[in-house]
Amino acid sequence: MEFQEGLTVGIDLGTTYSTLAYLDEEGEPIPVENEDGDCETPSLILLATTGHVVVGPNRMRAAMEDPKNVMERVKRHMGETEDDFNHTFDGRKITPEFLSALILKKLKQDAEKKLGKKIGNAVITVPYYFNDLRRKATQDAGRIGGLNVIDIVNEPTAATLTFAWRHHELGVGLSDSTQTKSVLVFDLGGGTFDATVVEYTPTHFHVLATDGDVHLGGIDWNDRLLEYVAEQFKQQHGEDLLESPETSQLMRFECDQAKLALSENEKTSIACRYHGKSMTTEITRAQFEEMTADLTQRSLDTVDLVLKQANVKSSDLYAVVLVGGSTLMPVIGRRLEEELKIKPNRDLSPYTAVAQGAALHAAILEAKHRPEGAEMAEKLKRSLARVRQDDVNSHGLGMVAREPNTNKEINYVMIPRNTQLPAEQRQTFVTNQDGQRRVHVKVIQGEAPDPEACAQIGDLFIRDLPAGLPKGSPVEVIYSFDQMGRIHIRAEDKTSGKSATTQIERSGALDDEQLDALTLLASQYKVD
Repeated sequence: MEFQEGLTVGIDLGTTYSTLAYLDEEGEPIPVENEDGDCETPSLILLATTGHVVVGPNRMRAAMEDPKNVMERVKRHMGETEDDFNHTFDGRKITPEFLSALILKKLKQDAEKKLGKKIGNAVITVPYYFNDLRRKATQDAGRIGGLNVIDIVNEPTAATLTFAWRHHELGVGLSDSTQTKSVLVFDLGGGTFDATVVEYTPTHFHVLATDGDVHLGGIDWNDRLLEYVAEQFKQQHGEDLLESPETSQLMRFECDQAKLALSENEKTSIACRYHGKSMTTEITRAQFEEMTADLTQRSLDTVDLVLKQANVKSSDLYAVVLVGGSTLMPVIGRRLEEELKIKPNRDLSPYTAVAQGAALHAAILEAKHRPEGAEMAEKLKRSLARVRQDDVNSHGLGMVAREPNTNKEINYVMIPRNTQLPAEQRQTFVTNQDGQRRVHVKVIQGEAPDPEACAQIGDLFIRDLPAGLPKGSPVEVIYSFDQMGRIHIRAEDKTSGKSATTQIERSGALDDEQLDALTLLASQYKVD
């Protein structure tokens, strides 16, 4: 792990908002205000003019722009190929990694101005449910944005660190260090959802099980309101306001405000105007909860699944920790309490807890690997250096194989999901023909038996097998996850005892040449 010169920070790169935090000398994880005096920066990008972008413009301004120039919900597209994400700006194709890098550049820029210090290193958070491609894309975004990404940390893990810090249980090393507590982290953000069971002491954090959905978040609740209002307008005036991208952009803002209002009040109203026609619709909290009941249930079903996978009963939980702005909807806390018979804990800021946890994780890494460069008190360094974190993999890791009897392609899972990291699994395969010099393995993530239902993360080419190998020669393939959740695959030819050369060629991932080009491009853009 190599650190560059400068401050090390934690960043919550969110679907709707992003936050940067750092650990001060006394061990306090501090969210840093942006240029507008807010701790959260909207993850909204306005591609303004040649060489100029605006990160975090308000919805009113965005609605006045050409919708093609407004980029949002980028996090949901991380890891997609150019075919899936087809956008251009300044005559160039742009990627989700590049757009995320602009958000990161804005956070770095504002924080350096606020703190008066250079920022060199960062820990960036991701949903636990992000697969390998999405994680690599996030790391690439940091590199393009001018950051040395020392680690990618899972959002629920970060939230648990903040929870333990908040309760004075992080790295203290006192008599209670052997007392083990289990918490359920319920992380419902703007665009993604995770449910994770974590077992911890002040010096040891151990994830038992996790599950989630990268397509479930507050914006889905917003969209239900938008669809409802649009349908009401169509019934009253016979026109579909969603046909106008400009009006849709403005109404998304109005629906988001209405959702926030319904968290405080029993009813609110939404006004809309389109083609000179206007309408005001009153919506009650009960109506809103009914039209989104299936979304709430999806999150609860995931909680039930995770508790079973962790072999933990709700009565065994020390706390149910709520993280993410969308948990402020009253129905979330109420339904969780009904299902689990535990009142959810709201001690943490739903907006900044993940970024604060990322800053704590960054400080732990600094205390262990950069003790002389870390800007913190010696006592704090010694305390944090004692903290150990154990994670699990959120997706099964396997390969495409053929079932011997039917010759049908199946997903041969090498390392099942929720396996404690680091993990390694070996399996022996055989060559199909005499003199075979290469083996091709399709590497996939997922648990479904059908490979088509899983995500192919790349191709493994075992090259330069010894010449003259007879058909049926054994080749051992070794799959492993390291402590950070990164994937390593290698192979050994058992006939000669030599290791074969292996390389994962990730489908859709940026190579070094593309990364260098995008890094140079991002450095040339003015970001406001």
